[in-house]
Amino acid sequence: MSASPQPPDRITDQEIASALHALNLMNSQVKNGHIDHEYTLNQIKRLQHLLERSKMQQETRRTGSRFEALYNVSLALGTSLDLQTVLSQVMDAVVHLTGAERGFVMLRDDDGDLKIKVARNYDQRTVTTDQFNYSRSIAGYVMERGEAVLTTNALEDPRFSGHASVITQALRSIMVAPLRARGVVIGIAYVENRVITGLFKADDLATLEMLAAQASVTIDNAMLFSATDEALAHRVDELSQLRGIDLKLSEKLELDATIAYTLEAACNLTKASEGYLGMVNADSAHIIANHHYLENGPRSSKRVYLDDLYPQVREVVETGKAMVFDSGQYGLQTVLALPIIRNRVVVGVLTLKREDGSTFTMDQCEIVERVVSRAAIAIENARLYAAVQQADKAKSEFVGIVAHDLKSPMTSILGYADLTLMHKENLTERQVTYLGRIHDTVLRMEILVSDLSDISRIESGQFYMEETSVTVGSIIETAIETIMPQMQVRKHHLKQDIEPNLPDLKADFYRLLQVLTNLLSNACKYTPDGGTITLHVKREGERVRFEVNDTGIGLSKKSLQMLGTKFWRAEDEYTRNQPGTGLGFAITTALVKQMGSPMDISSELGRGSQFAFSVMALPVTTPQE
Repeated sequence: MSASPQPPDRITDQEIASALHALNLMNSQVKNGHIDHEYTLNQIKRLQHLLERSKMQQETRRTGSRFEALYNVSLALGTSLDLQTVLSQVMDAVVHLTGAERGFVMLRDDDGDLKIKVARNYDQRTVTTDQFNYSRSIAGYVMERGEAVLTTNALEDPRFSGHASVITQALRSIMVAPLRARGVVIGIAYVENRVITGLFKADDLATLEMLAAQASVTIDNAMLFSATDEALAHRVDELSQLRGIDLKLSEKLELDATIAYTLEAACNLTKASEGYLGMVNADSAHIIANHHYLENGPRSSKRVYLDDLYPQVREVVETGKAMVFDSGQYGLQTVLALPIIRNRVVVGVLTLKREDGSTFTMDQCEIVERVVSRAAIAIENARLYAAVQQADKAKSEFVGIVAHDLKSPMTSILGYADLTLMHKENLTERQVTYLGRIHDTVLRMEILVSDLSDISRIESGQFYMEETSVTVGSIIETAIETIMPQMQVRKHHLKQDIEPNLPDLKADFYRLLQVLTNLLSNACKYTPDGGTITLHVKREGERVRFEVNDTGIGLSKKSLQMLGTKFWRAEDEYTRNQPGTGLGFAITTALVKQMGSPMDISSELGRGSQFAFSVMALPVTTPQE
């Protein structure tokens, strides 16, 4: 196969050899003094033509090399979306392809000013900030007109020769191309050489413009990605903060603590130096703020009329919309007021103030609105909880007063009934029956009043136990003596499984007796006649366990969940026929808890129940001790 023909303008090896031979021949003629003028002129023309062709081939190779370099750069620019990495790639490519002494890539900031993002010398070393000297007038010229600039000698260019930055820095060869994305100039690529004039040519500018066009798209994509990534990170951080606030708010049911935390969180998120949170009260014409936040200062609990401090908050309450207004100190909008809305009703107002005169950003307003919307639920729940607690406290106080006031008349009634029955020989049979009923009714009322009094003291935190040394035998004996008449009436069989040599107990004798008697009494009441009730007592570590089993009617799963609720009793007919108020077991559970033990309950409907608790045992001492 024959070789492919070479292009006619390609310089062959034979042409080069022939030119060298002609030069050697002319050199010999010059030395010998025998010069053939016609031959010499012809050879000079041939050499001149050969050099021109060589120059053209060099330009062709240079152009091809540039296109190859541009292609490689375009491949490299697509490998990253990190903005700084992309800018560095662009800068290195610009300096390399143009042969410049140094270069800068500058981008427009939010204020429209050019900021240097990356700077390189020809050796690809980063230019330090003290070397950031360039022609700002030429850079501004390109940014303003959106046109590339090539000047071979800036000191003599009539467009720029009179500018101070050109004169003081003695700038000469300069090329600048705009970076354009989506029809907007986002920055410039700037290269220069302060020593050599005429370094850059038109094709160098064309190369720079092509590179700038490719780089602009990549830089814009990197900027968009960076902005999106920053926005996403900001959003994730914001959601994380809101989640933390939600968790904190959900932990609190105390109104003052909830309001104080909401106020502090809002001030921290918005960098406010002062804040108030006032509640709308139907009993007052003012928005009353009892909570005050002051950055780097003490929290004031002084009562403030928020609508007197900031009259604008009245409009916030009326419209239910946030406002930003002037505090009267700087003439700027430095106060943010937000309504706290629950069920479409404004229940409070939050005000935040900036002492440095700066205004609140849109992002800050949005995030604090989210905080307030979350806080509104927590504040309302805390208010309801406080109201329930207050009502519960009032109820307990009322029950305690009623129970105390009923004791005296009941004692009198019971005393007069007993006194009259002592002379029943003077009474008719019907009168004796009536007096007996009065006596039994007053006794039941005494039990009810005693239970109400115990419940009142337990709920108000004023119930105390007087712990002494109690023997297990004495407490069991007293409890059985108390419950045995009831057992005999019901014809129940009582079994006792008492572990021997049990230690003494550290307990309040009468309260422990009250617990044990209640459990035995309930077992007796809720077991059909002729049943079996078993009392187990054994040691478990440092405590003594009491367990009452019965063969009674048992409890359903639903009833087990309700057991211990004040005044609750099961709905079945058997339970309703038994005497009781639904308070005894609630008191028993509270007493057991105060003894430091849970009430363990297991029950199966129709097969009986088991109730157990434990009491702290006193340490056993030896005779020497």
